[in-house]
Amino acid sequence: MSSTILNPPDQVRAREAGLLDSLPVVDERGARRALMGQIARLEADLGALTEPAAAEPDRPRRAQPRLLSLSELEEARDRLAERIRVAQLAAGEIAERQEEFRMLREEMLLDPDSYRHVRVTNADIGEPGCLDWHVRPRFGVLGMLMRWWRVRISSGCP
Repeated sequence: MSSTILNPPDQVRAREAGLLDSLPVVDERGARRALMGQIARLEADLGALTEPAAAEPDRPRRAQPRLLSLSELEEARDRLAERIRVAQLAAGEIAERQEEFRMLREEMLLDPDSYRHVRVTNADIGEPGCLDWHVRPRFGVLGMLMRWWRVRISSGCP
């Protein structure tokens, strides 16, 4: 039986019973401090990557406060590291999609006839504001028949 497996109250009882006299006392403060520092850094990184609404779903909590064991701290650290990895993958996918929309906007401006009725908004490219690029025919139906297409930029804000 190791002193690191038992909860502090159980360690006291086991020591009183003479079960832990032959085992060395392990000081976990350094390991706890290092794990808590890692968890704090990971939480800060995760907060910078995600929106507040993307917080971890509520889990059932214990009724009383308690001191987490080293294995529980390691599990918490590993869960946070996995959530950061997933958030970074999602951020990379969003950045790629926004870059594709930026390229589409540039191509629309160069050759409107090839992108009839295509619309790109600022939200699509990750920029603030309500701008909207829309390929439309010049002069309505006549422009459609004559293939007179142009990119119309509107503020889009109501």
